[in-house]
Amino acid sequence: MAQAKKFSSFLKSMLLYGVVLGILLITLKLLEFNLVIKNNVVELYAGIVAVLFCAVGIWLGLKLTTKNKKIVVEVKGKEDWHVNTALLEELGISKREYEVLEQIAQGHTNQEVAEKLFVSTNTVKTHLSNLFSKLDVSRRTQAVQRAKELNLLP
Repeated sequence: MAQAKKFSSFLKSMLLYGVVLGILLITLKLLEFNLVIKNNVVELYAGIVAVLFCAVGIWLGLKLTTKNKKIVVEVKGKEDWHVNTALLEELGISKREYEVLEQIAQGHTNQEVAEKLFVSTNTVKTHLSNLFSKLDVSRRTQAVQRAKELNLLP
């Protein structure tokens, strides 16, 4: 029984020392925190001001750029669009050249166009060369753009 009493007393003293050391550790950490804040008060205030200005800038930017701006996109369906056949005849663009033009407008390569139209790549190149001269352009992208301007492509 005497041993149990000693052990209980030992446990109480260890618990007391633990609590005292914990309080001391918390006190030291608070003092260290206060010391850090006192030594770096200018940086702390500058950081707070920077965060506030950043938040206000983002909010103001969103308000100014999205206020009363409604974007309306009108999409015409293919059923509303008709090719300008009179202009095709006037420019002298053949049916096969027009098919090649449609294929390059869809982004196909010469090889892919040749496979789809069952012709050789040299034939595709010839048709493209004819199209370039008839549309007065020098590149595929220019040909597609010019054809859209002339209402030859949707």
